[in-house]
Amino acid sequence: MDIFQAIILAIIEGITEYLPVSSTGHMIIVSSFFGIAQEEFTKLFTIVIQLGTILSVVVLYFKRFFQSMDFYFKLLVAFIPAVVFGLLLSDVIDSLLESPLTVAISLVVGGFILLKVDNWFGDAENTDISYATAFKIGLFQCLAMIPGVSRSGASIVGGMSQKLSRTAAAEFSFFLALPTMLGATLKKIFDYYNAGFTLTDEQINLLIVGNVIGFLVALVAIKTFIGYLSKHGFKMFGYYRIIVGLSIIAIHYFVRPLTVI
Repeated sequence: MDIFQAIILAIIEGITEYLPVSSTGHMIIVSSFFGIAQEEFTKLFTIVIQLGTILSVVVLYFKRFFQSMDFYFKLLVAFIPAVVFGLLLSDVIDSLLESPLTVAISLVVGGFILLKVDNWFGDAENTDISYATAFKIGLFQCLAMIPGVSRSGASIVGGMSQKLSRTAAAEFSFFLALPTMLGATLKKIFDYYNAGFTLTDEQINLLIVGNVIGFLVALVAIKTFIGYLSKHGFKMFGYYRIIVGLSIIAIHYFVRPLTVI
């Protein structure tokens, strides 16, 4: 991976992490076109630069992190399913990180779901999140272990299925990203070193650049997304996912075969 590739991937991460379009899926697709998807450092990079986007949530919602300990307990409850399934399915998840075709199929399926989700659940006015609701949202989030599903999309839909408003579901999804991404990053770094790999000075610099760019871009993306979502819902994202997914499938079968796991 060179600096240009790192910058492009970081911009994509910052834009897509909190949108229901799958940041990991987009980075797998782009890194596949770069020809670096199978490199172990690329897999590490796509996870670790999520730390930058985590900080954007902390900055934008700083006061919310001091409201009560109940807030943190609910995040912990919602985080538990990801811990369990993440440990159980670690090897399977890692192998899927090389498969743009898996991403494409997930994008299309998820796109059709987003076209219907507003009709299914509407935009309720409830903003209160119980422990049971938090746990169910955490279960929905686990669907995003399939590349292309979208962590934010799955958890937002999970919240709306529990009668939360779009905005409340989206914001809880943002908060839930903190323990989820931090846990995934620490585990990925541990696995990377445990497998005998080490980071060079150049790779460390790429990780720093990636996190800084991801942080700055995510600041803008979150504010824009919340404003758009509260007014217009999910349909645009559904159409976008379907178009991108079908395009990747077409490219795979008719232009350039992509790595398939």
